Amino acid sequence: MELRQMAVVVAVAEEGGFTAAARRLHVVQSAVSGTVRALEHELGARLFLRTTHRVTLTPAGRAFLASARTALQAAEEARAAVALAQEELRGEITVGVMQGLYAGLAPGLAAFHREHPGVAVRLRQAPADDIPRELRDGTVDVAVVALDSARLRGLATRSLAQEEMVLVAAPADARLPERPVTLAEAVALPLVDFPPGWAIRTSVDRALRSAGVERATTFEVNDVLGATDLVRHGLGVCVLPASLAARFPDLSVRRFAAHAPTWRMRVVHPRGDLPPAVAELLCHIG
Repeated sequence: MELRQMAVVVAVAEEGGFTAAARRLHVVQSAVSGTVRALEHELGARLFLRTTHRVTLTPAGRAFLASARTALQAAEEARAAVALAQEELRGEITVGVMQGLYAGLAPGLAAFHREHPGVAVRLRQAPADDIPRELRDGTVDVAVVALDSARLRGLATRSLAQEEMVLVAAPADARLPERPVTLAEAVALPLVDFPPGWAIRTSVDRALRSAGVERATTFEVNDVLGATDLVRHGLGVCVLPASLAARFPDLSVRRFAAHAPTWRMRVVHPRGDLPPAVAELLCHIG
């Protein structure tokens, strides 16, 4: 049974005949008669009583007519809702991201853009400490971060992913054993590190404190590509989230034997009612 068949039955009932219904629907009369016959055969019941002068509904026809009108109305409301949503989903969304946190975003953003091409999405890369403030003051609409709950107080958060961090080194670095390493073994090597306040640095510091291990930084950089380039040239090792390390397949990777730093990614946004475009984007992330 199709909506088109229901529309034909409604037209015949309201116009009082097949010829008038055909004029209303802009089709030939035989098409209307054929549609009604096919539907009656499918339902196993007569919908209309036909005489030479008029067409009237049978009891089954009256029952069908009420349901057909409801179905057609529901279909029209669904079309209107889609049209309204497409109209509303325009404008601009700013997504705050920390450096290195594009992993997992691209598929969701691509799906969102296909469905809502009228919305422009801006990715704003910012230091970890700045993003909560920018969410609160409205500079950023939604963010993907790897920050602890204390720094996100007052904001709505949802877990996106959690993974262990790994140690990356130059492929020819003979100082690394061919097995998972301990934190003490890792920090005994020259360490390429990130500045205090960076989420990677915070996660590593937390793990070292828990394991009772002290560190000394040899190189400190504020750029992931710069850090991996130093590692590539054998100047040190670096601790990175596993998903980020996977983007540098030329580097050697070791898991930690115990007390591995944990990388927790969250989707964060202000509490309360969100603009329709932001709410829809959240459905596509994670």
